[in-house]
Amino acid sequence: MCGITGSVWRRDELAIGESQLQRMTDAITHRGPDEHGQWLCPNHRDAYGQNVGIALGFRRLSIIDVQGAHQPLSSENGNVRVVFNGEIYNYQTLRRRLEGTGHQFTTSGDGESIVHLYEDIGTDCFAQLNGMFAIAIWDAKRNRLVLARDRIGQKPLFYAATSDRIVFGSELKSLHAVPGVCNEIDPGAIDEFLTYQYIPHPGTIWKGVRKLSPGHFLIYQDGKVTVERYWDFDPAYEKEISAAQARERLSELLTDSVRLRLQSDVPLGSFLSGGIDSSLITAIAQSLRDEPVRTFSIGFPVADFDETAYAAKVASHLGTEHQRFEVQPHGVEIIDKLVWHYDEPFGDSSAVPTWYLSELTRKQVTVALSGDGGDELFAGYERYRALWLSQRMQRWFPVHKIPGASLLQRLPDSNKRRSIIRRGKRFLEAMGETAPRRYMNWLQIFPESLRADLYTDEFVQTLPGDDPFDFLQSAWARSNKRDDVTRASISDILTYLPCDLCTKVDIASMAHGLEVRQPMLDHRVVEFAASLPVHHKFRGKRGKLILQDTFGSMIPSSIFTRKKMGFGIPIANWFRSELKPMVHDTLLADDAKISPFLRIDAVREMVRQHEQSEQNHGYRLWNLLILEKWLRHWT
Repeated sequence: MCGITGSVWRRDELAIGESQLQRMTDAITHRGPDEHGQWLCPNHRDAYGQNVGIALGFRRLSIIDVQGAHQPLSSENGNVRVVFNGEIYNYQTLRRRLEGTGHQFTTSGDGESIVHLYEDIGTDCFAQLNGMFAIAIWDAKRNRLVLARDRIGQKPLFYAATSDRIVFGSELKSLHAVPGVCNEIDPGAIDEFLTYQYIPHPGTIWKGVRKLSPGHFLIYQDGKVTVERYWDFDPAYEKEISAAQARERLSELLTDSVRLRLQSDVPLGSFLSGGIDSSLITAIAQSLRDEPVRTFSIGFPVADFDETAYAAKVASHLGTEHQRFEVQPHGVEIIDKLVWHYDEPFGDSSAVPTWYLSELTRKQVTVALSGDGGDELFAGYERYRALWLSQRMQRWFPVHKIPGASLLQRLPDSNKRRSIIRRGKRFLEAMGETAPRRYMNWLQIFPESLRADLYTDEFVQTLPGDDPFDFLQSAWARSNKRDDVTRASISDILTYLPCDLCTKVDIASMAHGLEVRQPMLDHRVVEFAASLPVHHKFRGKRGKLILQDTFGSMIPSSIFTRKKMGFGIPIANWFRSELKPMVHDTLLADDAKISPFLRIDAVREMVRQHEQSEQNHGYRLWNLLILEKWLRHWT
């Protein structure tokens, strides 16, 4: 697990020198605190005799072959140079095959397999890799730079390209260290952020800077950029399979995925929240190890947000070496740290507990397993149940005939995190829409009507014609003719999973030099889960049925039946207590940075409604505060 950065340029005045490369690499030291490496070739001649410069930078977190495997890696003849971030879990199998064809290995790490595999089959090599990765390859023979990102989007990769230069990096910080790259905000990105609480790929907050989309590779050659997909699954495909066959196949796939991710030359543990997914991953890991797995949970002194008692119950059942951390999360202390590390506006407030858990876990181990992806793959979210229920209610009677509907809409929100009133309002607001629109209403932070009231006239004039809804709509359309719960689940796999969940975990963990491995995001597991008919996963308003049927005997049955809690913080209360002064001093200040984009009087009214408990705008205020703080720091 590491950080990578670099550049290829075709004009001398755009050259990246040694000191500039050092700044780009130093900007991501937290991703790889153990070692750094760089390679510069300012005078390569391309096929046309033109001078081309290449710079590759690297920061290392040593996991496999701690003493060796220094990057950048090189082929035997020096024609291929590689830096990569992540882990290749099937590297030993690849290595045996490559050695059989005559390749000589000089390290025992996983990265060298990429070098030799690329030598043999070029960009077809990425489809052979089982792992999470961001890869940069300089191919001197073909005079090209190749960038690639893993299938699910667990590892980030940013780039900015013109006909004269491309600059890339694991984080935007590396690109920001190059003058003139990150210098103009994309107005459409702000609109997308306030819709989703993240900025969807392939866009970023900066004009001219892109994210490489999951499952894609990029070629920069002769000043031209070509982006191609190397992996995909068919979201419209549904596999005919019996319950027994489905259980057997899932057991094989997920067990092998965990086994592969237990490879490590440094201390390894597992996150254990007490929910279904992390409990199952920990249980499978424990079944594959002779010694107790080290498990970690984090608790908060607010009962509605603390599920560590369930984690302790699972740990006792499995016999793990368990450690519970307790923190008092402080919004005032953490916001500036999050804004710096996430680089662009990122409003998922569960980044806060993820941050604390990663920070404390890193003091004990260097690698941690997690259960990320279980909700998306196996229909675990409450919003899937809401979609299922709304679909049936639409058939029974119109929304205006629902008893008490109008009264419920007029009631003030409760401060309770899972307020029945608040959930009921959101449910009713979505009724009457098409399925994807209904789903969008449950996902979005600021509905379109609220955004329209919030935006200044000047800002509206700068917005592109694209609707942020198009990102979800295009994903939804790919699973044509399948049921709505499956379509919502697959849409999340294609959108929310890489853009929110994977981003949250990668940045929060790598900020502390912790590698997090997510067995449920093995592409084989993802492909299988997406192909399953809905009745194997979801039935009678309950999700994750196949997980219970397959692995239920491994953990206490109560873990499957208890109410889903999620991973959150008391954000609504924060804005009526410790964050209240910050809101008034920043969001409502005369020099507020959001003022060119948002009407401060509309923001002020939102703050008033929240502080007087007329409406619960907690998550919206969090996103606005993140945006304001981001603008103050990065612009």
